[in-house]
Amino acid sequence: MNEFNIESYNYHLPEERIAQHPAARRAESRLLQVGADDNGSMIDGVFSRLPKLLRPDDLLVINDTRVFPARLLGRKETGGRIELLLLEYPVAEGGASALVPALARSSKRPRLGTKIKFGPELTAEIVELKERGAVVARLVWRGELSTVLERYGRIPLPPYIHRPGSSDEEDRKRYQTVYARERGAIAAPTAGLHFTPELLGSIQEMGVKIAPVTLHVGYATFAPVRVSDIREHEIHAEWVTVTRETVRAVELARARGGRVWAVGTTSARALEFAANGCGGVRPVAGEACRLYIYPGYKYQVVDNMITNFHLPKSSLLFMVSAFAGRERLMAAYHEALRLGYRFYSYGDAMVLARR
Repeated sequence: MNEFNIESYNYHLPEERIAQHPAARRAESRLLQVGADDNGSMIDGVFSRLPKLLRPDDLLVINDTRVFPARLLGRKETGGRIELLLLEYPVAEGGASALVPALARSSKRPRLGTKIKFGPELTAEIVELKERGAVVARLVWRGELSTVLERYGRIPLPPYIHRPGSSDEEDRKRYQTVYARERGAIAAPTAGLHFTPELLGSIQEMGVKIAPVTLHVGYATFAPVRVSDIREHEIHAEWVTVTRETVRAVELARARGGRVWAVGTTSARALEFAANGCGGVRPVAGEACRLYIYPGYKYQVVDNMITNFHLPKSSLLFMVSAFAGRERLMAAYHEALRLGYRFYSYGDAMVLARR
């Protein structure tokens, strides 16, 4: 089948296989190991056994972005309910206000100038209307912004997680990696959700180095692909930082003959965006990443990848197919379905090895 035809990335997933809650313990998620050999050998395992796949000279690259409570539920002046999903962390304009791109959802499409109240310390006004519910809102707050958002915002779970009436207390803890630090994402780098401090500690004790990148996961994670030829899809920009310390860590791993492991597609995308053309990376300071990876792309930095299972016909599935090969990847997905794996953000994981 044509690898650029979107139907080449379709598969049937029963709804009950979409994980609605995280595993009881992070590292007890299942892990499908897909080998680098021509036969595409697959081994069913548990995430806690990941250290057995690593070597002392390897480098594990994590994405330390932190999800902020970007989902705001408020009332219009007319009394009608409205929800804003902030697409970026607000950057103040010199005071306690900011222009923020957002997605608006209400019974009626909001009008230009619509005023919204989320609470005594947080209001908004729609100042620009765009396509498909996209808007620009002027957010106004009193006090410390992070505190206000924690009070009135909710964790922006993906649309395929349906838990009507549930509290987001569980998600504030579990829809966040244990190493999350740099606030700015509206979706978690989900491959990292399986790590615990103890597992990371045991990996470091082996001699494996761990280095962070920051990629603030944005709407690109949810945005549907609306073209039949995947080459025509346009990716949304996401902010990336790769420090000199991480650049040096990649250089040292290469010098030792170690492998560069990307924890998730976001870490992989950050590394490939920062690629210097010689198998290493360059420092990147908060640049807008629009790198779109699909089959035909040649990975320059990432040797092995840890990733969750992605939606059919999604840009993330294209990206992982470019790494592992479409046929091998789709065979792994069908094997995971046969074995009863849980899919998507709160689901299980896989290792794709090339070295």
